[in-house]
Amino acid sequence: MSEDTPRLVTLVDPRSPASEAYRTLRTNLMFASLDEPLETLVVTSAAPEEGKSTTLANLAVTMAQAGKETILVDCDLRRPVQHEIWGLSNDNGLTSVMLSGSKSPKFPLHEVGLENLKVLTSGPVPPNPADLVGSARMDALVDRLKKQAEIVLFDAPPVTVVTDAALLASKLDGVLLVLRAGGTRREHAEQAKALLEKGQTRLVGAVLNDAPRDATLGNYYYSYQPDEPDDEGEAAEDENESS
Repeated sequence: MSEDTPRLVTLVDPRSPASEAYRTLRTNLMFASLDEPLETLVVTSAAPEEGKSTTLANLAVTMAQAGKETILVDCDLRRPVQHEIWGLSNDNGLTSVMLSGSKSPKFPLHEVGLENLKVLTSGPVPPNPADLVGSARMDALVDRLKKQAEIVLFDAPPVTVVTDAALLASKLDGVLLVLRAGGTRREHAEQAKALLEKGQTRLVGAVLNDAPRDATLGNYYYSYQPDEPDDEGEAAEDENESS
């Protein structure tokens, strides 16, 4: 995804190359979960400003469009942005649930106008994010969310900056690392990978934002525009690469 691409491009421009790249990412993750279930996934980045939150939001859209009941959770308790991406209130969210005195507080899930997708915003930023993320209460929260959706996607802070992402990843089925072409420093990427592996987490792949597009593929895809668009007729060149 390039800097001038709309944040929710999968909704506003579903036939674009960027949207097709997110659908490819979704497909790759589905293949990655054939042998090992992937019911919970955290998306993080090696460093700030690499597009992790936008990547996660669009991945959530494509999961929901594929018919999977999806919950997106903003677990970046330091600089949350999912409420801004979706235009939601953040007065009540994840931290509100975790700090509630009730043993089973109701999740303040937001409907976002897309079937199969709900969003749990971060809630008020706490003074001790890492403590909350690493707590037993977070374990219980993850278990409850898993019962309400087929896949739960978590947004987490950059893994090389704070410990939150590594702590969260140790509780989930997998972690997806977001990098930016021409932006992520090699040493930061290597450090992020090492930190995640040290925590014995399952690194399911990486997404490369702002990857160069292959113009020859673009000429082919845009030469065919079906009258009735469907999943097979929406292909376009990838702007994200996953592995």
